[in-house]
Order: sequence, then structure tokens, then C-alpha cells
Amino acid sequence: MASNSHSRQGGVKLNPEEMESLIGKLDSGDMVGFTRSFIDDFESALNSEIGVGEDNDWSGVLCIGMGGSGAGGGFLGSLADSEGGLPFVTWSDYGLPSWWGPDWLVIATSYSGETEETLDGAVTALENGGTVIGISSGGKLSEILGNSEDSVCISVPGGQTPRSAFGHIFGAQLAVCWKLGLLPKPSVESIEQMMHRLRSVSATSDLKGGGGMAASLASSLQGKGIGIVSPGELGPAAYRFTCQLNENSDSFARSTEVPEMNHNEIVAWMSENSESQALVVLTCEGINPRTMSRIDWMLENISGPVVWRVDCEGESLLERLLYASHITDWVSIALALVNGVDPSQMDPIVGLKAHLSRIQ
Repeated sequence: MASNSHSRQGGVKLNPEEMESLIGKLDSGDMVGFTRSFIDDFESALNSEIGVGEDNDWSGVLCIGMGGSGAGGGFLGSLADSEGGLPFVTWSDYGLPSWWGPDWLVIATSYSGETEETLDGAVTALENGGTVIGISSGGKLSEILGNSEDSVCISVPGGQTPRSAFGHIFGAQLAVCWKLGLLPKPSVESIEQMMHRLRSVSATSDLKGGGGMAASLASSLQGKGIGIVSPGELGPAAYRFTCQLNENSDSFARSTEVPEMNHNEIVAWMSENSESQALVVLTCEGINPRTMSRIDWMLENISGPVVWRVDCEGESLLERLLYASHITDWVSIALALVNGVDPSQMDPIVGLKAHLSRIQ
């Protein structure tokens, strides 16, 4: 789970009754409820019917998507780097990279089906002879791919924000990759055992019971600039945590990876400037021993007031990534609540989209 390396913690500490009151008062879009269903959503997506057959004759896989819809591409990339046979590359922009060719499969994910950058990339791929597998709850992406003989769109349940639908989205992305033979699929027994362990972790972190470690960690982050450090294997989960803090908690955060940050950012953490910062380090088994030695040294020598180590448990990298994502989702929501913020609202994103729609 997690440990706090330094004892000086600020912030508001809430008992279960106070947390329940804040949820009822602030959480207008039921972010807590959607987070509670994450494991069930993920399992349901894994077990859904995927209308594709085995096809792994590709030079690589390009995962295109933005925000909460695009997060799963990084997770697939980490799994591929660890255990796959093909390169997985993420793309979060308009169009496609100049090096792309139709020998690269495109997985285009837009929860709404209306994300303009993703639609632009999907159309570019189709116009240049590419094959696109879409994942959405409907919208233009489903329509565009429905008119293509060589492409398909996998449907996921709608009615949520993309960041709260990560179980549906990533489960569908992973199911597609397993069905195509792009990533090795664990045994049925291994998947069932993983789900059981993740449900146990979810129950102990649920804010309905006070939130346990997640609530304590969130409380200590109040009013701090938040730095999230991880080994490369957990990098996608660390980055998603950053985005969840941005969107759910209205908080500034950034993520970086070991060993790269040992060649730059570590200097700032060893300075007096770190007094205004909070450090959250994600770790797990199975990483390079030298990387773990670097992390251990940092935790022993960084003297900032708030330093947390979160050990992301699991029997596989997939489980550790899911553990990290789910625990940190609870942290981001708890921080929103103690900050007096509605974790469901994202008015600036809505406002920007409205502006862009008027200038097309």
C-alpha cells in the first residue's frame, strides 16, 4: 500500500461522516460512484464480445486519443514494452505522425466519438489506406468507421466523463489487443484472481468508509505543488494520476520517471524550494534493481515535509498499473472534496470546446 516517509502533514483530516457529507454536497456527477464501479467496468469490458479476429501482422500499433480517452494507449505501451512483440506508440494531436504508414494498425479512442483531434487522425488513416479500430460510445467516430470495410468501432457504455469511464475504455482496448494477438493474454484463472485482489483494494480505499490511506494522502497534498515520480513501467499510471489531480481536484501536478529525473529534477527536490512541494513516489516489484536503488536513495535523502511512497501491488505489470490507477483515482477525488471542489466539473474544457465549435 502506502507509507509516509515524513511526519509533518498539513491539510484537513476528515472522519467518515464528514467525508460522506462532502460527497453529497459536492459530487454532482457521482464521480465517487463511477470510481467505485471501476473494477466491475473493467471486467465487463474484458468479457464483452469483440468483433475482430486474430491479426498480428503489423509493424506496430499507433494509439490515438486525447485526455481520459487516450490514457489507455500509454498503458498498452507499457505492457508491450514489458511483454509484447510489437511497438505501441501514442499520439495525442491532430493528424498522424509523418512516419506512419498503413502497415501500422491505428487504435482510435474517443469516448464521446466526437473528439476532433482523434477524428482527424482516424480520417487521415482511412484516407491513406490504413486500418482503424475505434473505441467509443457512439458519435462521429462510430459513424465514420461504420462506413469503412477494413475498420471497426467497438462500443462502450456512455453517460460518463471519459476520465471516469477508464474501466470501460481500457478494458475494451486491452480486450481488442488480446483478441488480435497483439499482447499475450493471461489465463482465465489469473484474471479472476487479479479481479478479486483489486476489489479488495478498492473496498479499503472507498471514500464511503473514510478513504483510509487515500484520504490521508490527499489531506497532506493540500496547498502543495505535487510531484509524482515513478519507474518507467508505471509512468502511464503516474501521468494519469497527474491528469486526475488536474481535472478532479483543480490542482497543479506533474509526473516524471526514474532514472531520467535523476539527471535533472532531483536537484530541485534536494533544495529549499522543495518545502512548498509534495512528493508521491509510485513503486512496484519487477523493476530494474538499479532503478529501485535510485528510488530508495531518494526517499532516504529528500527532506521535504510531505513525501509518500505508494507500493503498487500485483502479480503482474497489468495488475500493478490497475492498482496504481484505482488508488490514485480515490486520492484525486478525496483531494477535491477537502479542497471544496466538485470532482465532476470541468468547466474550462467545456468552455474551450464551445469556443472551438464557433470558429470552425
